[in-house]
Formats: sequence, C-alpha cells, structure tokens
Amino acid sequence: MTTGTLPVDGATIHFERRGTGPLLLIAQSGEGDAGRSIDLVDALANDFTCLTYDRRGLSRSTLDDPARPVAMADHAADAHRLLAHLTDGPALVLGCSFGAVIGLHVACDHPEQVAALIAHEPVAPWLLGTEADAHRAELADLQRLYATEDLAAALPAIAASLGIDPANPGAEPGLTPQPMDDRRRANFAHFITAEFTAIRTDPGCRERLPANATRIIPAAGATTPRTTFDYQAAERLAELLHRPLTALPGGHNGNLTHPRAWAERIRTVFRPQ
Repeated sequence: MTTGTLPVDGATIHFERRGTGPLLLIAQSGEGDAGRSIDLVDALANDFTCLTYDRRGLSRSTLDDPARPVAMADHAADAHRLLAHLTDGPALVLGCSFGAVIGLHVACDHPEQVAALIAHEPVAPWLLGTEADAHRAELADLQRLYATEDLAAALPAIAASLGIDPANPGAEPGLTPQPMDDRRRANFAHFITAEFTAIRTDPGCRERLPANATRIIPAAGATTPRTTFDYQAAERLAELLHRPLTALPGGHNGNLTHPRAWAERIRTVFRPQ
C-alpha cells in the first residue's frame, strides 16, 4: 500500500492506494475513512488499483478552518482533485451512501473523470421529490438527538433510519469488526454534526443526471428494507436514469458485512459492456 496527502482548497486529504489494474475510487459511507473498507479492498486488490481516502474533517484529512461549514460541493471537488492528481484517464468509482452522493456530483461536474459509477443507496433527499423535506427533517432530528444526548443514543436511531440491524448483520465469516475507538467516535461526531448538514443543504444534480453520458449503475442492498430512505433514493435514481436497480449482497453496509460477495459482484458489474 502507498499513502499520500493532497492539499486542496480548505483542507489536506489523506489517501491510500493498493492493488493492480484499473483505478477504482471507493468513496466511503458514513464515518468511514480510508481504512474502513479494508476487507473489500483486500478482495479487490488483484483486479483493481483501489484508491481510498479520508474525507475532509475525518481522521488524517485536516481542515484549515474547522469552524467553516463543509458542503457537498467541497467533497465533490476533493474527489475531482484527487482523481486529477493520480490519473490522466477516467476512473471507476464505487460510491457507498454518502460516497454515492459524492460520486453522482463528480459524474455530473466532471464526466470525463468517471468511466462508470456504482451508486449504492445514495443518501440524497433531492432524489425523492415531494418526500425530500421529510427526510431532511429526519436528519435534523437525528442531529438534535446527538446534540442533546450522546452517540450511544444517536447510533441506533441512525441505523434504524437506514434499515441497519446491528444485532443481526448477517456478515460473512472470518471478518474482524473494527472497534469503536476514539478516532471513529470523532469521525461520527463530524459526520453527524457537519455532514448531515451537507446532506440536508445539498441542492443536488437531479436535472443533469438524465443527460449525463457516464455509465451510472444505481444499486441497493438485497436485504435493505424497501421502505427506508436510502433504498427509496436508489430506486428513484434508477427510475430517473431508466436503468435497472442492481442488487448487492447485504444491506446498507454491505461493503463492510459482505466484502467478498461485493467484490465478486463489482467485478461483474464493472466488466466492459
């Protein structure tokens, strides 16, 4: 594995690369930093050069001004600059949850950089039309819960909103759970307080998606409840693009609970058409 840092507008981004083959940018979900999908990278490294990174404000990606709000446009610009720094050609992108929203923005703003994008359950209220405000309010309620109580109270509520059952992840055997250490707690704090706001205030790129030339693959977890915000956003993306909804093993966090099955499916999905 090689690591590096990239100064960008307002931050310094930590990134990691491992493997051989076409460049695959993995834009993480939730509080996930460059090491969060380590089991998935292990399973993909023989077929792809996997690029992961800490989003600005998480782990080793520092903010020049921690008090300045971070917008979804900042995250999209960071991914664009990272790709421009590391490759001359278009890359494959796997976006999970929050990372899927980043991937959609990059595909709209810089389509020449994205050969294909798997957008797995994008947490994008702007995909939901008349239901968008209700989900923005839900995110605001979760922020208030975290502010008035603590992470122990907020995490079960967040998991429930995404259809995640932490007690029954149905995970593949042989995986080592990553501990809830001080770094992850700090990342969760930033995710809930700053990035939930980025999700709520993101105007989106809905109008530009139908005409976008990038091969976008809407995806959702095979076990994600169909009534949840994240699954419905993936469904709406598929409807908007007139493309089928691709099922990936597991639920919203399938990249963590089913990395080997995900890797097998990703190889198939990204196979040249």
